[in-house]
Amino acid sequence: MSTEIQCHTISVLVDNESGVLARVIGLFSGRGYNIESLTVSEVDPREKLSRITLVTSGTEMVIEQIKAQLSRLVPIHTVRDLTVEGPHVSRELALIKVAGIGEKRVEALRIADIFRANVVDSTNESFVFEIVGKTDKLDAFIKLMEPLGLIDVARTGVAAIARGSEGL
Repeated sequence: MSTEIQCHTISVLVDNESGVLARVIGLFSGRGYNIESLTVSEVDPREKLSRITLVTSGTEMVIEQIKAQLSRLVPIHTVRDLTVEGPHVSRELALIKVAGIGEKRVEALRIADIFRANVVDSTNESFVFEIVGKTDKLDAFIKLMEPLGLIDVARTGVAAIARGSEGL
C-alpha cells in the first residue's frame, strides 16, 4: 500500500433523515480525518435518499478505512470512491466579490471573460462573479482576483458523478 497522501472524491447515498450528516461528520472528526469539501442534497424525494459528496485526502490505507467505516454507518446505502472507480465529472460553483475602479475594474472583467465567469451583480464599485468548473479553475480565478480587489468568496463544494450509464 502506498504511503503517499492523495485526494479522493467519495460519493455516498444515504437516507434523507435528520442526524445522518452529523454521523458522517462525527466519523471524520472522531478519527482526525479532514473533509476538504462537502455537499449534500436530496436526489430521490420518493425514496427519501440524499447524496453526500465529500473530498478528503489521506494515504491509501486511510482512504480504505474511511470507506469501510462509512459503509458500516446506518442508514448509508452505497459508498463509491469516484477517484479510483473510473472516469467521473466534478464541478464546483463559487461566488466571488471584487471591488475596484478604473483599470482594475476593466482587468477583472477581462479575466472573468477568459474564465467564462458571469457577472451576477454589479455596482459602481464592485462585481459579484459566478464561476463554475473544476476546483483548480476556481482557485486560479480567485488568485488572479486578489490583486484586483478581492473582497469575499463563497464556494459550494464539489459535486461529482460517475460517467457512464450506471447510477449510484
